[in-house]
Amino acid sequence: MNNHKLSDKVALVTGASSGIGSAIAIELAKEGARVVINYRSDEKGAEATLSKVKEAGSEGYIVQADVSKEEDVSKMFDAARNQFGTIDILVNNAGIQQDDAMVEMSLTEWQRVIDVNLTGYFLCSRQAIKEFLKRECDAASKAIGKIICVSSVHDIIPWAGHVNYAASKGGVLMFTKSLALEVASKKIRVNAISPGAIKTDINAEVWSDPQKAQELLKLIPYKRIGDPEDVGKVAAWLASDDSDYVTGTTIYVDGGMTLYPGFVDNG
Repeated sequence: MNNHKLSDKVALVTGASSGIGSAIAIELAKEGARVVINYRSDEKGAEATLSKVKEAGSEGYIVQADVSKEEDVSKMFDAARNQFGTIDILVNNAGIQQDDAMVEMSLTEWQRVIDVNLTGYFLCSRQAIKEFLKRECDAASKAIGKIICVSSVHDIIPWAGHVNYAASKGGVLMFTKSLALEVASKKIRVNAISPGAIKTDINAEVWSDPQKAQELLKLIPYKRIGDPEDVGKVAAWLASDDSDYVTGTTIYVDGGMTLYPGFVDNG
């Protein structure tokens, strides 16, 4: 008996060559989804993700694309359709940081982060919705499509020195809500996941250093740094019919980081 919750579904995960994106791709594969693995520059990372998707017993397909470019996104969806016939689940995950103090930040640093982290979500979501609307609900699923946007706790926690990044993630918060409202009647669900501190390569210098890790834990009431799989499992749930009545919601996978930990002892 097949108990996989995403059997016969096709998922496209952007930025799936490492970290959270890779973990999401693998967790979706464990639930039976065939996975389109997008990367921009890290081809070896994408191949490693593909290998783990296959180890999970599913199929995968690698597509190179810069999600901030409309032509690339269009070609990526064409390639996915050619390989697997359609797309049922989109995970908007590709994102970057280019940090600087505001007075030193160049327009290029500002624009590139907005282009990838926010405009990329727009371009991919628009393309996915066009694909979803080609079909009707059937017995295999309660929704005709699902979109999951990977955001950050910095969609609500200000972050000095990271104004471009925080602004992009704040945009994702309202993008998710507004799009969910727009397409809910069409049986398309849109949700977001906002991770807190997660053990990925981008912040390895913090969590791999005992002293820095202890400082970080002061911001996490649950007293552990998250693993990419923590986010991947939530994504798999949001992609499944188990979460069918959930749309327009952001789930904070952060060990309580957004709970104002400074007030843990009455403030």
